[in-house]
Amino acid sequence: MRFLLSFTPIIVRAVLHKEFVGLRSDKLLAVSVAVAALTVPVLAQMGGPFPDEQVRKGAAIYSQNCAPCHGPRMMDSQVPVDLRKFPPAEKSRFLASVVKGKNQMPPWGDLFKADEIEALWAYVIAGEKR
Repeated sequence: MRFLLSFTPIIVRAVLHKEFVGLRSDKLLAVSVAVAALTVPVLAQMGGPFPDEQVRKGAAIYSQNCAPCHGPRMMDSQVPVDLRKFPPAEKSRFLASVVKGKNQMPPWGDLFKADEIEALWAYVIAGEKR
């Protein structure tokens, strides 16, 4: 998928300027739409745009459950993990840590529903950057 992400600007530019040799503009447009459709899940996984409501929900969950160790608004952390710098491409690592726990962090998988963990992810990736 990252491969497709790297070519999206080229395809869009080709459609707009009709510089792509060998393809008619209607076929090129179809290819562009297909590439765009394939990149949306990748952008979401990498920390793409989150709805404000989801980020607010994640902030509330974070404030009540995570702030005692990770600090209010992800600042003044009592642990070595700075969530403000968590890599957006490592969502699976984040999910595993939240669900199963890691080192001194307890597992939260039995306490949170899947949508709550997704909201927490949205807050960690986008919340304090807005």
